[in-house]
Amino acid sequence: MQLKRSLEQQGHAVSLAENGRQALEVLGAAGFDLVLLDILMPEMDGYEVLARLKSDPAHRDLPIIVISALDEMESVIRCIGMGAEDYLPKPFDPLLLRARIGACLEKKRLRDQEVEYLQQVARLTTAAAAVEAGEFSSDTLDIVAARPDALGQLGRVFQRMAREIYAREQSLKQQVQELRIQIDEAKRAREVAEITESDYFRKLKERAQHLRSVGRR
Repeated sequence: MQLKRSLEQQGHAVSLAENGRQALEVLGAAGFDLVLLDILMPEMDGYEVLARLKSDPAHRDLPIIVISALDEMESVIRCIGMGAEDYLPKPFDPLLLRARIGACLEKKRLRDQEVEYLQQVARLTTAAAAVEAGEFSSDTLDIVAARPDALGQLGRVFQRMAREIYAREQSLKQQVQELRIQIDEAKRAREVAEITESDYFRKLKERAQHLRSVGRR
């Protein structure tokens, strides 16, 4: 509890777990930036918790600092080998722990930025493929275009170009449709002309006129 109060005074939000199993449940229910893990815990020890977290894709990159009364080098090597960021034996130096926490949180922040950046680069490549397939929706790049950096500028340029391409394609489709209508109308007019200008049609017309004149007598 003293460690919890100390961390809260430093501005961190802290959640406690009484044992390893509860720790996994808490981690599965909410997002965390760092885990302080003890090795000696009831129900499930810290080794198993560490192994489960590092085998889970959702928590694989979550930084873990082991704080334990076990100060044997074997335990330190084991935890570091399993993926722990650091290992501090009890009793620990509060200033050292604070420095380690700060370094881990900064590392995670940079990692999260990198993951977000790569995800938004993937949005751009997906958008490029969608443009080529004629299935692009400019709204899909709103998040990328909102960035203030070079990637955001690229997203805005790409979004504008894609919208212009879409507008030109729609205009071209409309022109093609209008041209088809004109062609169909010209074709029908030509077919009608071929019929009305034929000798057979002229004879029918003359016969019809003759019949009308006879009928008026």
